[in-house]
Amino acid sequence: MASDRDLHDLTLDIAREAGALALRRRTEGVAIAATKSALADIVTEADREVEALVRARLAAEAPRDGFLGEETGAEVGESGLTWVVDPIDGTVNYAYGMPQYAVSIAVVAGDPDPDRWEAVAAAVYAPAVDEMFHAVRQEGAYLDGARLRVAELTGAGGLIATGFGYDPSTHAGDLAAVGRVLPLARDLRRAGAASLDLSYVAAGRLDGYFERGLQPWDHAAGALIVREAGGRFGRGDADAAGRVLNVAAAPELYDRLFAAALQP
Repeated sequence: MASDRDLHDLTLDIAREAGALALRRRTEGVAIAATKSALADIVTEADREVEALVRARLAAEAPRDGFLGEETGAEVGESGLTWVVDPIDGTVNYAYGMPQYAVSIAVVAGDPDPDRWEAVAAAVYAPAVDEMFHAVRQEGAYLDGARLRVAELTGAGGLIATGFGYDPSTHAGDLAAVGRVLPLARDLRRAGAASLDLSYVAAGRLDGYFERGLQPWDHAAGALIVREAGGRFGRGDADAAGRVLNVAAAPELYDRLFAAALQP
């Protein structure tokens, strides 16, 4: 069985190759392939091509492992490990030519359910700016090899990020949560790529992040990176629409941010 470090190294290698493909396709021009849950929730041909690349690499190098991807769904493995992949997180940004998008890959052990698995290794690669956030369990989180640590909160409040779902019926609840969180905030950001928001918490570029309705591939890698950088990541109860709250923050902000975002 591969060691955690071997899995980490393979994760980085695949993420970098996948990111190079995504960047190349962005340069060539983006074709919208379909919409998903809502008209605003798009998938590009590049999403599908990048995920196919990741799957091909894993079929060759980790054939006994399971797979859970945004575009091609789940495949049960034999090894007890599952690769959780978002080929292009921030697809709308990608389609519009904005640099806030990333390839997100995590290897998890155990039941492939985010409330039960244990993340082993993770990579979040932002090809437009050539930044690789990565982590391996119990060995820390890094940005291009430099150790990461969450920020220490100041008296001015936290710089907090959030995101909104694509279903217009949920926007009022999301905006209400923003209103409850603002008293804790120095300012608010909404960049549109959960994996990068989580990585930015780990890097101290953000103090906290909250969002309802993330999918497993949205947070699998970023959550490990946050935790290995000394931060906290957790999930709360679902709302009336079935969307689970996800919160990441520096330890001194986490409980207050969670309570404010969760409050009905």
